Order: sequence, then structure tokens, then C-alpha cells
Amino acid sequence: MKTTRDHKETDGTLEGERARAFMTAVLADVRALERMLAEDRFDTGTRRIGAEQEMFLIDDHWRPTRGVLQLLDKLRDPHFTTELGQFQIEANCDPQLLTADGISRMHAQLDELVDRARASAAELKMGVVLMGILPTMRTADLSLESMVPSARYMQLNQIISKLRGGKFSCAIKGLDELILDHDSVMLEACNSSFQVHLQVAPSEFARMYNISQVLAGPILSVAANSPILFNKRLWAETRIALFRQAVDERRNANHLREKEARVSFGTRWVKKSVVEIFREDIARFRAFIGAVADEDPMAVLDRGETPDLKALRLHNGTIYRWNRACYGITEGKPHLRIENRVLPAGPSTLDEMANAAFWCGMMIEIGAREEDITQRIDFDQAAANFYTAAREGVGSTFTWLDGHDISARDLVLDRLLPLAQLGLRRQNVDEADITKYLSVIENRVREGRTGARWQLSSWNSLRDRATPAERAVALVAATVNRQFARRPVSEWERARLDEANTSKGNYARVENYMETDLFTVHAEDAIEMVVNLMIWERLRYVCVEDSDHNLIGLVTHRSVLRFAQSGRSTLRTPISDIMRREVSTVTPETPTLEALHLMRRLQVGCLPVVDRERLVGIITEGDFLEIASKLLEHELAPADVVAEAASRQLELPTERDRADDTDQQAALEPRELE
Repeated sequence: MKTTRDHKETDGTLEGERARAFMTAVLADVRALERMLAEDRFDTGTRRIGAEQEMFLIDDHWRPTRGVLQLLDKLRDPHFTTELGQFQIEANCDPQLLTADGISRMHAQLDELVDRARASAAELKMGVVLMGILPTMRTADLSLESMVPSARYMQLNQIISKLRGGKFSCAIKGLDELILDHDSVMLEACNSSFQVHLQVAPSEFARMYNISQVLAGPILSVAANSPILFNKRLWAETRIALFRQAVDERRNANHLREKEARVSFGTRWVKKSVVEIFREDIARFRAFIGAVADEDPMAVLDRGETPDLKALRLHNGTIYRWNRACYGITEGKPHLRIENRVLPAGPSTLDEMANAAFWCGMMIEIGAREEDITQRIDFDQAAANFYTAAREGVGSTFTWLDGHDISARDLVLDRLLPLAQLGLRRQNVDEADITKYLSVIENRVREGRTGARWQLSSWNSLRDRATPAERAVALVAATVNRQFARRPVSEWERARLDEANTSKGNYARVENYMETDLFTVHAEDAIEMVVNLMIWERLRYVCVEDSDHNLIGLVTHRSVLRFAQSGRSTLRTPISDIMRREVSTVTPETPTLEALHLMRRLQVGCLPVVDRERLVGIITEGDFLEIASKLLEHELAPADVVAEAASRQLELPTERDRADDTDQQAALEPRELE
């Protein structure tokens, strides 16, 4: 057995004396929590809701910008705080009673906080957008320089990096496929959520938590808003797959051993008490970050006061269940909450608050019926429904209570919306608010137009008219414009290219327009192969790579013509005989002007694009001609022509649009997370 000295940290987690001291504090907090439950010290007569709004900060080219520290300094408001990335900011709403106008009051404050963030950001030449994943995010934006300079974040990254062996691998299959390696936990910063809190009494916690687990699939299916990452169409709610992998400290080890990820749906139902969740997490996950205990919770209880349980809360904060158990204190009185971490940011604050109202209403009504929902559905089936919803969104089909198969659409419209309505009425929520928010959900489902569906239909409609970078910019610009209008996504028209109004910025870097759908050959292939490729795909340049996708050469149409004149056999001669081995390259981050100057200086017609020696794309002289054409059209087109072109695209979605959207979403077959 390997031993370590007390003062060392071996694998990045706390070790030795520090680990024992912190875990002693955590266990003391658990005992104090058990005593508080036994002595009925918790607030049991109040039903509150809360919300946390995460947002992306963007520059005038609709891309992430590192400005949160300056923005916080300008806002000077405790409602705002940092997230992992410097291009993110979080706004925290004040808790509201779930009754009367509590939901609309929270909505009003949410709008006020978002508006304040936008106004202050504008003074700093930045913008704010609410999206689950920012389509214009690039891997270059996810360096450690973009991490908020917090000791806790830096330590978290160091720990997980060490546990994983220094490499963060991500593999997600959707309509497209994303496979990449990264060097830090910053992949998590691609995610932005709208977290909703519901206060529950200790006696009902187990029942209510289990209900929230069962409802995770249906609520996610109608709220999905994160289908595109790094120009890839992945899951309807790609956050679910990405977050799990981004902070997973597990290495690929013995496949026979089961080990749960820190981001998870959970492993089993809660039977009696919230303590079960904390106990399981303490047993499964070692402490990442510790702190010196500054209170004796039992002594605090002996004085008739309420302990903070800081150690327990700190440990709980490094474990990311999609439904998280939370301990808090309001006006000196302790309470328990269920935090719904499933919901993405956006598409609009109205959509977000509708999601919150829908979830809270269902929770209240099903919980009030005091039914043990775990007798009607297996835990694993509830988890399967959740991941199905993440992949397929509103097009999901669930195996529901008592083993009945049902579509997400029918489940929400026929069963869950009526329950949510009854639950909100049970809380005496204003009837006008019930109608307002639940109608947003109903219209969204009937139209089949969630945020994910809107993004995909917009993306696909621009396929033959724009590069992936231009489409990503159009999505972000259109989202910002529609969020200003405060309309729900069910009423949004598709994104248009002219909304971005930053054509020059679209081509600032090579990655914005490089061709990534490559036809390549290997050095040992016959020349006949590259000849056919050039004819079939009308190519003038073909890259030669090895089995690890490292660039090792380039074949040009001229070299093929010269070989043809030699009279040698194209079937027997390998490509290595004619390929150019010394090839000038650029990286995705290379400025366009620099690439253009390099191409002119070297008098070459193409530049392969490599990332850490691996081939990822190619740019040719044809790309520069297309860029020049678009820039000239943008600069020289008469204003009336531009206005007319824009007006033709300003119509609301037609029935054909909606049918197209449904067909496109249906193409997203269930895929597994690797």
C-alpha cells in the first residue's frame, strides 16, 4: 500500500492532516444537520423560489470577451458575481414567496438585473447575451488566461488536471460529432444556465427531490437551448454532455469498476432524508478544496443559534448533481432547497420564467398529492428520460409512469401543464401570471419551436449562404436582437445574416472561414486516388496526412499534371513520390491579413491549417476571392437593396418553416455520450 507524508498532496485532492481536518469539519456539520432535523429547527411553513442567471459577455463581433472584472467594478452590486470564465457574469435574484405575484416580481427583477448588466456592459463596449452555449465560442477563448483569477478556480483546475493526467477529452455525438482534447477545465465555461431554487420542508424533502428527478426529463425537453458547440450540431441541450466531461476527474481505468462522475443525475432514489444525499457524496467524492473550520456547529446549536455548515456546503459545491440539495439561512432560520440546474440560459427571460413556473407548479401539485412516485417508475428510467431529453429535446419519447411510452409533446400538453396549473393555484399564484407563463410553455410545445429548434433551423437555413463562422455570428446577433424585444422563442423569426452587421469581423481570423470538411490522402496511397479526388470534388490541392492526422505533405494539381506527362503508372506509384514535403501552414488563430501576406509572399495557392501539428482545415485563394466579394457587396450595395432583402426575411415563422424545423430536429437521432 502506498503511503504519503501528512503534509503532502499526492493526487491533487486534500491529503494528510489537511484532509483529516476538513473532513472532520464536514462530518461535524453532518451531525449538526441531523440534530437540527431531529429538533425541527428548520423553516417549514414557507415556500420560496429563487433564481441565478448566467450570461455571456460579447464584443462588437458577437464573440466572447474577457470583461467581467471591469463590469463588476462598474456595477458595484452584490447581486452580480463571477463565473468560471472572464466572459461570463452571474446575476442572483432575491428570493420571492411562491404566491400571489411572486413569480412576476422575480421576473421584473430579473429583467432589471439583465438590463443593468447590458447598460453597464455597453459603456465598456461589450454586450450581454443569454444562451446555453455561445455558438461563437472558440477553443482559443478557453485558455487559462480567460479564467477568472480566483484561487479556488485555479486550484480546482490544477486538481482535476492532475487527476485526469493533464488532458481533458471531450466526445459528443449528435447530427455532427465533436471530438477534442483540451488542457484545462475551461471547457465548462462554454455553459450558461438559469438555475431555479424551490424551498421545501425537511419532512417532504425526499418525496419532492424524487419528483424533481422524474420531472428533469420533461422540463429539459421543452427548455433545450444549447444545440451548437464549435460549429457542430450536437445534442438539443449539449450542456448536459459537455459539463459532465469538462469537470470529470476520472481517468479511463478498469472498466469493471463503477465510479460516478461529479456531474451526474445521481445513482438512486432518496428514501427518507436530505442527509442521504450528503452522506453519499461524502462517501463517493474526496474533498477538492478545504477550509479551516471557524465554528463548532454543535456549540452554535447549544446557544440556540443557527450554524453556517460552511464545510458541508463547500464540499457540496464541488459536486454537481443536476438537482442539487441546498442548505441555507434566511433571516436566521435554516431551510432546505432543491436547486434545478437543468435549465439553460435563454432564449428570453420570459421563456426562463415560464420554465421556472412550469417546474414549480408541477413540483407543488405532484408533491401535494403525497404519492410515492418511485413506485411508478424506476430510477434508471427517470435517468434515461433525462438523457433522452438532452439529446432529442421536444422531439423526445419517454417511458413514463407505469411503463407507458409517450411523446414529450403529449406528456406536456395533456398531463403536465394541467398539473402545473393546479400547483400554482394551490399556492394562490395570481391567475393572470399562471396564464401568462404557462401559455408560453404551451405555445412553445404546440409550435415545436424551442430555443434549440430555433437555433438549428436558423443554422440550417443559412447553410448554402454562409460559412459556419458567419452562421454562428448570425445566431448570436439575432438572439441579442430578439431578447431586446422580450418575446418568447415561439414567436422568433429565423436568424438573418444581415443582423450581425460585422462582415469585416467575420473574417478576422483564419478559423472564421477555413474549410474543415477535408478530403485527404495518405503518402502510401496510389496517385490514382488523388487524381480521382481532384476530379470528383473539383480540388486543386489535397493534403497528405498520417494516421494521427498530422500533416506530412501536399499534392497540387500542377504536380499531378507533371507526373501525368512523365508517362508513369498512376496505379503503382505512391503519392509520396509527388507530394510537396515542405509545406507552409497557418493556425486557426492566424490573422487573415497575415495569412494573405504569407500566401502572396510565398506565391502559393493554399495554406493548410494545423493545430498542434494536426491538420484541421485549409484556406485557398478562392476563399479570399469570396471574402472580397462579400465585403464589396456589404460596402457597395445600395441601402434600399439591403433594406428590401432584410424585409423579406422579417416575416414570422410560417407553417412550412415549422414543418422544416420538425424535419431537421427529427434528423437528430439518439446518440450516446462517449
